[in-house]
Amino acid sequence: MQDKAAFTPPNMWLAVLALSLATFMQVLDSTIANVALPTIAGNLGVSADQGTWVITSFAVCNAIALPLTGWFTRRFGQLKLFIGSVVMFTLTSFLCGFAHSMTELIIFRALQGFFAGPMFPMCQTLLLVIFPSSKRSMALALLSMVTVVAPIVGPITGGWITDNYSWPWIFYINVPIGIFASIVVWTQLRSREETTTHSPIDYIGIALLVLGVGLLQVVLDKGNDLDWFASPHIIIMSTISAISLVSFVIWELGERHPIVNLRLFKDRNFAIGTVSLTLGYAAFFAINIILPQWLQTQMGYTAIWAGLAAAPMGVLPLMMTPIIGRYASKFDLRILASLSFLTMGASCLIRAQFNTDVDFRTIAEVQLFMGIGVAFFFMPITTIVLSNLNGAEVAEGSGLATFFRVLGGSFASSLTTWIWSRREVFHHANLTESVSIYNPSAVDYLDKMGGATQQHLAFVDKTIEQQAYMMSTIDYFWILGWGFMALIVVIWFARPPFVRSGAPGAPSAGH
Repeated sequence: MQDKAAFTPPNMWLAVLALSLATFMQVLDSTIANVALPTIAGNLGVSADQGTWVITSFAVCNAIALPLTGWFTRRFGQLKLFIGSVVMFTLTSFLCGFAHSMTELIIFRALQGFFAGPMFPMCQTLLLVIFPSSKRSMALALLSMVTVVAPIVGPITGGWITDNYSWPWIFYINVPIGIFASIVVWTQLRSREETTTHSPIDYIGIALLVLGVGLLQVVLDKGNDLDWFASPHIIIMSTISAISLVSFVIWELGERHPIVNLRLFKDRNFAIGTVSLTLGYAAFFAINIILPQWLQTQMGYTAIWAGLAAAPMGVLPLMMTPIIGRYASKFDLRILASLSFLTMGASCLIRAQFNTDVDFRTIAEVQLFMGIGVAFFFMPITTIVLSNLNGAEVAEGSGLATFFRVLGGSFASSLTTWIWSRREVFHHANLTESVSIYNPSAVDYLDKMGGATQQHLAFVDKTIEQQAYMMSTIDYFWILGWGFMALIVVIWFARPPFVRSGAPGAPSAGH
């Protein structure tokens, strides 16, 4: 029988290209639709608030599908699951572009999000299978590059397509990529043997997972719009979600054939790696939210220029990926992860020195510097996560770690907007107290403008608002900076060696 761990496709780099393109397409799609939301809502005749369900429906179903990846893999096999996910993702992408109403679009986006779930974990698993043991760091480094670049390219591409063509094309562009990727991966990997099992379906586990994770994702996506726990809807959904998730954990730990293998967290490296990946990605994601938001709302940048200011973050990961992939195994991966956290933390602390006079070049240079940290982030931590897993556990662990990474991004998205707006209100109130007839500086400033007219006071209030948002942005970058520094301590709880000796990614007959 062929050694599954040593499987080599007829054309290695063609297989790698197809796997990477499929993953790039999936990660890109999670951000590309965001900038087109106002246009989509306007064209389909709904409010902007209703239009946000285009994002929420995708996120909810994607979050549900990710933890199920391990079970899908055992049932259908890695290759069939990957090909099936790509084909259905491509079909639902076409249907999203073809949708004639918001209801249709939301349904197709929900299906698209569900089929997108297994794509990243399966790409990761298949890359580990086709690369020899000595080059698996290269496989993970390549995948990390895709994970970093796609979210940067997404908003810029989405804005350009929407401005120059029409919004359906942000979905139609997936069709040729999906067809190419599915055909190539199938022809390159179909001769590889796989073992599948038909264990009983854990219906209770699935029901609790769908209810708990689905409602949690809705709460995170809609919390800011509904003013969080001031809304009875948020309170009810949060309560049901919490009860469902606690019940899910208890049920799965006692189930003989769990739908999600939570026992993986008994492994020290998987637990520490997943915590580091989740918190590190959440902080990284928060930077990608607050920086463009601040530039567009307070600094007068257009969406395209805000995207260009953030884009240099992807330059160094592109250049450094081959080097990291080749030489990373010669170092203690905890050192590389620490370097990542140190650099990204330092970049946040540098941004905490910004003021409203900061120019485009300075912002771009700090983004470029942060790229060093990003380059060293995904590959070392992913290797630590998977270091003690073998056989079918790799797909299960990859799906579970990706789920927590995505959930971390959802928490970051909600908390960033909430903290940023709350701190602005706090600073605005403090600064406004200084504008009174009892403050000689304020009186002198207004006199130079021509007196305390309504127009002049409105101008002063606008200036105070801009400075309050600047102070709020500084506060948040301080939090992120020291958060990254704290993760340096966490990652050192992982235990070497981090080189797996088994046959990762290839389900053994025992599973």
